Amino acid sequence: MNLRSVFSLFSSDLAIDLGTANTLVYAKGKGIVVNEPSIVALNKNTGDVEAVGREAKEMLGRTPGSIVAIRPMKDGVIADFKVTERMLNYFIQKAHGRKMLVHPRIIIGVPSEITQVEKRAVIDSAYHAKASEVYLVEQAMVAAIGAGLPITEPAGNMVVDIGGGTTDVAVISLSGIVYSRSVRVAGNVMDDAIVQYMKRKYNLLIGETTAEKVKMAVGSAFPLDKPLSIEIKGRNLVEGIPKTIVVDDTEIREALAECVATIMNAIRVALERTPPELSADISDRGIVLTGGGALLKNLDKRIRQETGLPVSIAEDPLASVVLGTGKMLTEFKLLRRIAIE
Repeated sequence: MNLRSVFSLFSSDLAIDLGTANTLVYAKGKGIVVNEPSIVALNKNTGDVEAVGREAKEMLGRTPGSIVAIRPMKDGVIADFKVTERMLNYFIQKAHGRKMLVHPRIIIGVPSEITQVEKRAVIDSAYHAKASEVYLVEQAMVAAIGAGLPITEPAGNMVVDIGGGTTDVAVISLSGIVYSRSVRVAGNVMDDAIVQYMKRKYNLLIGETTAEKVKMAVGSAFPLDKPLSIEIKGRNLVEGIPKTIVVDDTEIREALAECVATIMNAIRVALERTPPELSADISDRGIVLTGGGALLKNLDKRIRQETGLPVSIAEDPLASVVLGTGKMLTEFKLLRRIAIE
């Protein structure tokens, strides 16, 4: 066994998009190897991990008393340190597919307005999950790289990354962030808005998994060409029994109106704060949407209508962050420029 093959055995570097809703892992030379919900099911009595990821998501809102399904990430940052560590460990092991002693270099995307304490928590979690080196990069920046924007050029690129916990809006030029802002209104808040709306309007209590399904099926930010409707099952709060009702896209649009308005506002503020030369570039190139929220029906139309700018959606919006982070595994020079201290 020559030295090179020994070395390739250990070139186990990973790029991780540690998201509020989903965690994706990109392995050098392999591409995306893990794409699962950021959820851990724990046994309360023993403290053991019962399930992680997709399996744990199916348990959300359906667990007996002894098992709890936890989302350890909240608003793009770590809310539960111990559980995040176990989740990271699980995904890293899964990415390597072998239980060898690997000490990978890990690059992780984080929201732009993350505090020092929150940064520390992410770094410590990665080190506890056996990383040899840890780099942090801003999600909006790597999302732009993942979406294929020419970020190294001296021209303005505007990216809006709508995830599960945060929406990051950034203007990027010459591999640096000219303006960035992170608002904690994104996919999860939208789900919650649907839950509240159903409660208010129909006295119907639904779970977060159902709310997410409704959002994906009929949620929109701007009137649709042809109307959509969906059956929603939940519990009637007055009679206390299971009930099914049908709602259409206009109602869900009303439920999401406030969330969408917050995102629109963040975009408007970003455009106001952009230096004029870069504004000129953005009016040519437009705005690129990434993240799961970019899939909200007609959101691009709504932004186009309110800003008058061209709007495009990244090719694989859910994977933009992890693909951009993955590129950093080979482009070390660029990584050094954009890594957060």
